[in-house]
Amino acid sequence: MNYQVLGRSDLKVSEVSFGCMSLGLNDADNARLLHRAVALGINYFDTADLYDKGFNESSVGKALRDRRKEVVIATKVGNQWRADGSGWDWNPRPEYILASVEESLKRLGTDYIDLYQLHGGTIDDPIDDIIAAFEQLQQQGKIRYYGISSIRPNVIREYAKRSNIVSVMMQYSLLDRRPEVSCLPILQQHGISVVARGSVAKGLLIDKPATPYLSYSEAEVQQAKDAVAALSGPFRSPAQTALKYVLMHPVVASAVVGIRTMVQLEEAAAAAPRLNEGEYEQLTAAIPIQDYDQHK
Repeated sequence: MNYQVLGRSDLKVSEVSFGCMSLGLNDADNARLLHRAVALGINYFDTADLYDKGFNESSVGKALRDRRKEVVIATKVGNQWRADGSGWDWNPRPEYILASVEESLKRLGTDYIDLYQLHGGTIDDPIDDIIAAFEQLQQQGKIRYYGISSIRPNVIREYAKRSNIVSVMMQYSLLDRRPEVSCLPILQQHGISVVARGSVAKGLLIDKPATPYLSYSEAEVQQAKDAVAALSGPFRSPAQTALKYVLMHPVVASAVVGIRTMVQLEEAAAAAPRLNEGEYEQLTAAIPIQDYDQHK
């Protein structure tokens, strides 16, 4: 397993990280997966207070409690469940962030969170007040660093300019290269790392039948899938090829993989050859790059 420093922090994270949202509702099953992940060299685990109404944080916390010093735990805040459980609403108010961190700390069974992320964001949020809340939590030692999870270029630019975020979690894959146009250059300029999600594009790059995706036609999706397959074989599966594509960009520190089964975990963590420049160019030439059409 390779490790990268996350932004301007002192956190060294595994280049393949565990997306805990995919975990189920059985603590014992979750613990087996998480313990095996640590054994395979994965040290970065991403959860959120939103997932399973807090159960996900609790389950992750129980499994990793006796391995706390070996791992980097990231969680998120900003989506508030309605009292009747019918859904959630966006709530980025500083007082909500300051209250929510206490609940996350309890559920995770820890006295600090390595990376606390704003779970979304709009340009109309009170950005400076939000930043001040995260800075306060950092000064109090309740969080080590903070970041955001967003695919909105206008929001990402503001946090890059106005805050001390160390990372941005965003969707990025061969079928979603929009970040290369609007986000990655400014993050690289500011020394902010990307934690990429969705590297297999909902399975369309590996085993799902081609269907239109974002603004790509079914034929273009098939071209991308064929390009991934052409560079895969006995030493690198299509899923690993798709993952290696994302990790080629120097601003990407880690790729989060949603893992439900031991087979998925073993494949994600297995050693596989990196792409060479020629292979990388083959993939980038497979379909035209696009930009975001909103929130620019």
